Amino acid sequence: MTTVLTRMVARLLMVPTFVVAGAVLVKGYSDVGDGFSAGVVAALGVLLQYLGLGYRDAERLLPMRLAPAWAFAGLGLALAVAFVPAAAGRPLLTHAPGPGAPVTKLGTLELITPVLFDVGVALLVFGAVVGIIRTLAGADDGRAA
Repeated sequence: MTTVLTRMVARLLMVPTFVVAGAVLVKGYSDVGDGFSAGVVAALGVLLQYLGLGYRDAERLLPMRLAPAWAFAGLGLALAVAFVPAAAGRPLLTHAPGPGAPVTKLGTLELITPVLFDVGVALLVFGAVVGIIRTLAGADDGRAA
């Protein structure tokens, strides 16, 4: 049973949870942090929605419906970053741009292929964990397959 307070807190914390997940993803290139941790933090925000709003209301939210698509997109992105260099005759997971080459920057974030790989991992982890959360919440609500 949800109360007005739990519903309000769950809705208010959704965006800040995704902001923290984004910060963890970006911080991984200058300090401790990575795509896996970012995906887990974002999925915890989704778990909070299921706990605070209940199954039916949480299912109406956009992130929950698109989670499987995000998981497949993340897997595709991570695999592309890993195997595109091999198609060009270089070793797997070769970074671009190479050592000593100029790097495009977005503020202090360097736009290099490891960033794309971590974004792919974050999307994959987020989608997989949200899928597990949806399955467990649906089982509790009597909707599991």
